[in-house]
Amino acid sequence: MRIARVLTRLNLGGPARQALASDPLLRERGHTVRLFTGRPEPGEGDLFATFEERGLDVVRVPGLARKLTLVGDLRAHRFLTRAFKEFAPDVVHTHASKAGLLGRWAALKIPETACVHTFHGHVLEGYFPPTISQGLIAAERRLARRTRRIIAVSHATADDLVRLGVTGEDRLVVVPPGVDLDALLALPTAPAGRTGALRSIVGADAGTVLVGVVGRLAEVKRPERAVDVFELLAQRHPELQLVFVGDGTERRRLERRIRRGGAAVRERVHVVGARPDMPVVLAELDVLLLTSRAEGMPVALIEAAAAGLPVVAAPVGGVPELVVHERTGFLGETTDELAFHLAALLADPRLRREVGHRARLRVQDRHSAAVLADKLEELYRVVTEEAG
Repeated sequence: MRIARVLTRLNLGGPARQALASDPLLRERGHTVRLFTGRPEPGEGDLFATFEERGLDVVRVPGLARKLTLVGDLRAHRFLTRAFKEFAPDVVHTHASKAGLLGRWAALKIPETACVHTFHGHVLEGYFPPTISQGLIAAERRLARRTRRIIAVSHATADDLVRLGVTGEDRLVVVPPGVDLDALLALPTAPAGRTGALRSIVGADAGTVLVGVVGRLAEVKRPERAVDVFELLAQRHPELQLVFVGDGTERRRLERRIRRGGAAVRERVHVVGARPDMPVVLAELDVLLLTSRAEGMPVALIEAAAAGLPVVAAPVGGVPELVVHERTGFLGETTDELAFHLAALLADPRLRREVGHRARLRVQDRHSAAVLADKLEELYRVVTEEAG
């Protein structure tokens, strides 16, 4: 098959990491895959060169960006329309809102092409005023009617799409994220005396329990809530340090929050920016903390589990489908609950090892690159047969 994949940007987030994991396998199986993408925002990181280094066919789309811009969006749409006609894909697979709109709009010009779209979460409610949200839902409904399959990364996301009337069950399929886990699975589970470059940067020694918040620093991730969790525990646990690995629009607000905090916050909470090499980062952490108010199914939690790390997370979106409470991690609704569960892990290194080990066993056969490639390949086969 000839497969065109469209992503708004190849930042360090989940969609790009999944494409980087599955596309080489699809190519090895004889398919032709071309990925079309725009430019990330400052500080988000860019995996474009990584795709090229691995010999993948990746094309920069002029004007394609996360923010709404009439001139840029029209330019990107015209480029994709011409590119699709030249490439003649059997399948166009779009990801997230902007690429989903422009990519599917352009794919309509090629009637014999089967189009699928992935929701890696959604912004259809709780992000914008009601009138804007209603307009987004109406637009997604219209696009869904011309899309062979709608993919959700979690059952929670799928339930939302049905509840909001975006699509019916007949066109909806759940395909959980899959990433390259080999380097993470090779890491020792919660070894004593972790050391390395990250700990050197933040001034953490081998006796420090280093808790990480990994991902984009955006409002939906609620990074300041992680600082609130830290403050509840800082006095009782002098061995605790908190590090944010990521960048984004909330970085300045977060850094101001840290500067306004007490001495423990200023000295033991750190923001190190985006880091492309997750195995190196996760090898130095002891626990992963997630405080988001909305998620699809976060790749950061999958990678942490593969690295043998226990997680403490808010039970939003598909997180409870990934984290089994008190078995492979801990779920907390409130800041106090998150702090309570994190305190249990801080106090018991053996518990950290056991939870991390169970988390690794759970993800290694469910969220690998090969599992994702298998599911996508079968889905592409079905929709191309339907398209005739």
